[in-house]
Amino acid sequence: MAGTTAIEWTDATWNPVTGCTKISAGCDNCYAERFSERFRGVPGHSFEVGFDLTLRPARLEQPLFWRQPKMIFVNSMSDLFHKGVPFAFVDKVFDTMERADWHTFQVLTKRSSRMRDYVNKRYKDGIAPLHIWLGTSVEDGSRKSRIRHMQGMNASIKFLSIEPLIGPMGKMDLEGIDWVIVGGESGPKARPMHPDWVREVRDHCNDTGVAFFFKQWGGIRPKSGGRILDGEEWSELPSTRPNQGVASVAAE
Repeated sequence: MAGTTAIEWTDATWNPVTGCTKISAGCDNCYAERFSERFRGVPGHSFEVGFDLTLRPARLEQPLFWRQPKMIFVNSMSDLFHKGVPFAFVDKVFDTMERADWHTFQVLTKRSSRMRDYVNKRYKDGIAPLHIWLGTSVEDGSRKSRIRHMQGMNASIKFLSIEPLIGPMGKMDLEGIDWVIVGGESGPKARPMHPDWVREVRDHCNDTGVAFFFKQWGGIRPKSGGRILDGEEWSELPSTRPNQGVASVAAE
């Protein structure tokens, strides 16, 4: 649950929490659940309890020992802002991210209101550090309230992961949003994504100057359909980037 990853928009994953519960239609065919449940009951395996929500305190300081700067997706196998994760534990995750400021951390949640409330309390006198990017998942136009939660958050970099895109988004207000990722669903029950849904989001981004990243068309396998949209590969990142210098001091 650390090191390299095949996810196109990050370098590594860090999972101080694993497991989750479904909250909306975008969760129906969760890849993390599908992977984790394969190992339920296997003695000694890190997913011996399957996809049950599990805190992993032994992993809290992992990024401090990664000397080379990385873009790190936080909790690719869970949701840091699940109601079952105590804020005292979330505090420890943010403590590590603040200390490991040579990395870029990408925190993604579907519990956007809980993230907003936490972040606004933690950074009540300012905004989250530039190297901590905060985002929410949105699967179709019925979940735009999550975008509004992001817009009300004291964050330096705000992003949307519109994946899996399972329906049209319609008109979006992207004010204050720095980055939008779009991707189709993958796996044996993958729901199709209409190209016009993707174009609509891309055009909104282009019209408003928001960085656009097209991750995949999806299918049985994540790479099944490639990631070319209208003859181009879209891999834009937010224009404001934190200092990517190597850490000067190793973790104790």
